[in-house]
Amino acid sequence: MTGMQNFDYVIVGGGSAGCVLASRLSEDPEVSVCLLEAGGAGRSWMVQVPFGMVLTVPMPFINWCFRSVPQPQLNGRRLYQPRGRVLGGSSAINAMIYTRGHPSDYDAWAAAGNPGWSYAEVLPYFKRAENNAHCRDDYHGTDGPLPVSDAFTGNPMQQIFLEAGRQAGFAVAADFNGEPQDGVGVYQVTQRDGERWSAARAYLEPNLSRPNLTVVTGARAQRLLFAGRRANGVQYRSGGHLGTVSARREVILSAGAFQSPQLLMLSGLGDAGSLRRHGLPVVQHLPGVGANLQDHPDYTVIYRARSLDLMGASPRGILRFAHEIRRYRRQRRGMLCTNVAEAGGFLKTDALLSRPDVQLHFCVAIVHNHGRSLRHLWHGYSLHVCVLRPWSRGRVMLASAAPGAAPLIDPAYLSDPRDLEVLVRGFKLARRILEAPAFAPYRIRELFSAGAQGDADIRALIRARAESIYHPVGTCRMGQDEGAVVDAALRVRGVGGLRVVDASVMPTLIGGNTNAPTIMIAEKAADMIRARSQVGARA
Repeated sequence: MTGMQNFDYVIVGGGSAGCVLASRLSEDPEVSVCLLEAGGAGRSWMVQVPFGMVLTVPMPFINWCFRSVPQPQLNGRRLYQPRGRVLGGSSAINAMIYTRGHPSDYDAWAAAGNPGWSYAEVLPYFKRAENNAHCRDDYHGTDGPLPVSDAFTGNPMQQIFLEAGRQAGFAVAADFNGEPQDGVGVYQVTQRDGERWSAARAYLEPNLSRPNLTVVTGARAQRLLFAGRRANGVQYRSGGHLGTVSARREVILSAGAFQSPQLLMLSGLGDAGSLRRHGLPVVQHLPGVGANLQDHPDYTVIYRARSLDLMGASPRGILRFAHEIRRYRRQRRGMLCTNVAEAGGFLKTDALLSRPDVQLHFCVAIVHNHGRSLRHLWHGYSLHVCVLRPWSRGRVMLASAAPGAAPLIDPAYLSDPRDLEVLVRGFKLARRILEAPAFAPYRIRELFSAGAQGDADIRALIRARAESIYHPVGTCRMGQDEGAVVDAALRVRGVGGLRVVDASVMPTLIGGNTNAPTIMIAEKAADMIRARSQVGARA
């Protein structure tokens, strides 16, 4: 694309939210839509084959591979912060788990001054997005663009985990997105016939032939353009050259919880003092830009085990894997369909709680350092436990005024001591499940944490080994107070023609994986942008 191009809507970021918006807005043939994505098209086997995530998450093929600043409460470690750099964004590299959080999460958004965002009002958008192959009830949709299915692995370790959960005293949940949520269960995934279905594949690819939709890959946004106090375009860099697109109606920022606030600040929207220190002109003083960063702190309990149903590099395991490659090619079933975190749970660490406060992800492999380290390739299983609603708040900041520089990411993990105590209790629950009799025929030994018994030992272990489960949100939060960045319609405060539509607008982190909620946000935003009746009102 050369020269100045004019569109009605310009969307920055072809991730989960951007793909939804590009698809929904371009349904109207009377408007033109341009989607700018810094990465490529993402039509790689590493994206299509679910097991390919073991390469895309730890390596910079289609991944921004960010790092946090040193975290004082985690022994000064800089934690890994992957984000998808491809059409589909992080939905092209994530674990494909389809969860929505707890209904009370959304009721809290509405109660905090965000009308229209209660659970009853967002549920129709979850359903509109969803094409569930197995669930047929009032909580699920069956004709949306996004395929949701039971896993295609048939791995017997799922049932071993569920039985261990029963033995440990927990209920088995048939549907984490129904009612009730509490218990252990097997996750549904965003797959169809054993292949990953990213937001790009679900929403964008079927509509690329629309004449009113232009998708530009390899285009990294440099700054937003303004006419006075109204956003009217985007400057981007592609192949070493600068290009510009203008927006007659709106610019929509969907670059994610790290890069949406970064681009706002590079464009003069943020804390005025900080912008001036970087030599940036101030378009609008918005001190909340980049603040309110929330993420799920996570610890992984790991066991070495004996079973060829578990990933591992033993001679027999390699032969089994070769067989599974052939099976996948023929049937699109089996081990290569794995999202690794095949089962899990939502549990209360205190029986008096009204809702679960930790989430489990049971992995059919040893995921030392979330799979980034190859030190431990034996057969084994792992159980992640994360704090669902952390009290800690961090911030995204500019490292410099250079658009190509990575942002400074400070999640401030465990800066509120309550998060550490929830994680200690969650660690004990996770170990209780993995020590249950159901695992006895497979269990060899506990790795890394076998010597941790008292709370002091567990706290030290968490500080040395805890990571993130990769769910950053909140850095352009919606609200009505002076710290809010967008209003309940996701319009940026103080300027015109500009919205943010992605996980950064969440005022608080939902209690679950964040991809399905991000898609829901974009579905709802599309109606608000088009000034259409809300789907809940029409149902």
